[in-house]
Formats: sequence, C-alpha cells, structure tokens
Amino acid sequence: MNGWVAKRFWKTSKVIEKSEGFTVCLDGRVLKTPAKSHLILPSREMAHAIAAEWDRQEGDIDPNTMPVTKSANAAIDKVATQHFEIAEMLTEYGNTDLLCYRAVAPEELIARQAESWDPILDWAAENLGARLLSVSGVMYEEQDKTAISRLRAQVHAMDNYALAAFYDLVSLSGSLVLAFAARAEIRTISELWELSRVDESWQEEQWGVDDEASKQIALKFRAFENANRFLKMT
Repeated sequence: MNGWVAKRFWKTSKVIEKSEGFTVCLDGRVLKTPAKSHLILPSREMAHAIAAEWDRQEGDIDPNTMPVTKSANAAIDKVATQHFEIAEMLTEYGNTDLLCYRAVAPEELIARQAESWDPILDWAAENLGARLLSVSGVMYEEQDKTAISRLRAQVHAMDNYALAAFYDLVSLSGSLVLAFAARAEIRTISELWELSRVDESWQEEQWGVDDEASKQIALKFRAFENANRFLKMT
C-alpha cells in the first residue's frame, strides 16, 4: 500500500486530455503515482480503464483490484528510470527460453512439447528474424548471437508502458517468444498461457492438481491476462 491512498475520499473521476497525453482527475485533482509523478497516460482507453478502477473502489482502496493503475505506475516510476536495464534483463530470457529446453523422456512429453512449441519458434524465426534452437535437457546452451541481437533491438524499441506489460508477460510465462506472440496476437491469450504450462499440465495429468496449486495458477493467469490487456492499451 506504500504510496497509495488508504480510503476513498473522492466522489467522481474524470479523464482529461493534456498536451502530453491523458490523465485522470479525482474531484479535479490529478492522480499521481506512488513516487509522486503525474499519471500521464499514452491512450484514452488506458485513462478510462484507470478511471473505472478508481470508481469501483469503496471504502478501503485495494490495489489488487486495480491492475491497469498498477501497471501504469510501474511504467512511470520503475520502467522509465530503468528502461535499458529492464530491456536487457528481458532479452536474456531468449537465451534460456522455456520453449527451447525440452524433456529427454518420456516420448509422449517430448512429442507434446514439439507439437506445442515448434510452431511458435517457427513463427519467431519468420516474423521476428530470430531462429532459436531447442535442446534436450536442462543444461544451458547459448543461442545464436544474431538472433538474440535482433530480439534485443525489438525489446529496447518498446516504450515504457509496453515494456511494463511485456515484463509481466515474459516473467509469468518464462518465455520471451511467447510474450512476443502475445504482442502479435497470433494466438488467444488463453492458448499462449497453456503453451507456457505444457510441462506442468503433463505433471498434473500424471499426479493430479491440489486446490492450493489451482488457486495460484488462476492468479498467475489473471495477471497474464491483465498484462496482455494493458499492452493493447499502449
């Protein structure tokens, strides 16, 4: 809750267009981020989504029900001050991408991984200019430097808002390629989430799923959906 107001104090929220973008006012007061920066937003859609989140608050403010506001705050307070470092960190996922590390057994899982992941790697080779190679086992193998360089350029080219959303897509899925696929909308976000869980789904089929694990999976998927929604607003 650090930096957030504790209780609702306003009656109405309003979207205001400014020369540098859009913002949201609560009873005429411009919203600020936790770091006290003005909340300047790149699109009217994002501003209206944030205004709606604030309008839905009653009594105590719950940041967990305000994913668009949280992502916008992150873009302004965190990504804007560390854009290069965050882009570099995300690029490194390309060298350890989930889609590239394959099981050595059983044959059924090996086949499922290939069927699920190879088409996405093929798409990346054709559309991102980066052919990532798959390997068997978990031992690290460095990817082609030219492929990683091309992915790096595309990550660095994102603005602060897109990179904030992209960070969540990559970190939640464990895959730089799946995050790019979400950005390009080549599959539904549910389908891409399931592709990130091929190994886990296999284990669940063998051993079942406990209730607590199911709850955590649902929370992560919701965060993945929210990140994708925010990305589309940028």
